Amino acid sequence: MRLDELEDVFARTLADRRLSRAEKQALKEVFEELDLSSSARAGYLHRAFALAEDAMSERGDRQVLDWLLQVTKTLAGAGRSRRSTTAEVLFTPADEVHVRLASLIGSCRQSLSLCVFTVTDDRLTRPILAAHRRGVDVRLITDDDKARDRGSDVWRMVGEGVAVRGDRLPDHMHHKFALFDRRLAVTGSYNWTRGAAHRNHENLVLLDDPQVISQFADEFERLWTQFEPL
Repeated sequence: MRLDELEDVFARTLADRRLSRAEKQALKEVFEELDLSSSARAGYLHRAFALAEDAMSERGDRQVLDWLLQVTKTLAGAGRSRRSTTAEVLFTPADEVHVRLASLIGSCRQSLSLCVFTVTDDRLTRPILAAHRRGVDVRLITDDDKARDRGSDVWRMVGEGVAVRGDRLPDHMHHKFALFDRRLAVTGSYNWTRGAAHRNHENLVLLDDPQVISQFADEFERLWTQFEPL
């Protein structure tokens, strides 16, 4: 929604000099779709104050101030429901990390972005391929040297049409993170191998914070552009 469209919404709710419960809920839903950074919030409030100033110049109206107060409160509360509600940490070999990852992969409906050093655990490869077959946009970035290791499942995924890119550099692509429908990010030391699942001391962190997800997504796209298809 553009700022001029938001101003139209403000004007409609201001017409009767009050913000009803239904209008407040509708306005909250509009705010939830917008950029809610500090600078953006200031811009939205500036528009609301400008409209209120114009309205009060026409009629010295206390109700306009009440409307402005309700708009400000609604904007201040918007976005709170979007803030991180998931902050989960798993450890191996105590926790069944591979089971949690397989479940997350199975829940994907739109996109699965994987940026992992190595993939040798077929208990993860199977749900990855299943996601690809049901139409999920699956992309994998991995280390080209590890892709050639015995037991690597990378070439199996390439053979089934999964888009895979590698670094093709002397140094390693050592990331271990994934994005599920760009709504959840996982990261940590955990390699996608049976050794990591059952023998190593590893960690996996799950987060749904939009800012964290955005930064991981930016890094994924940067590497995807930089690296070459395997």
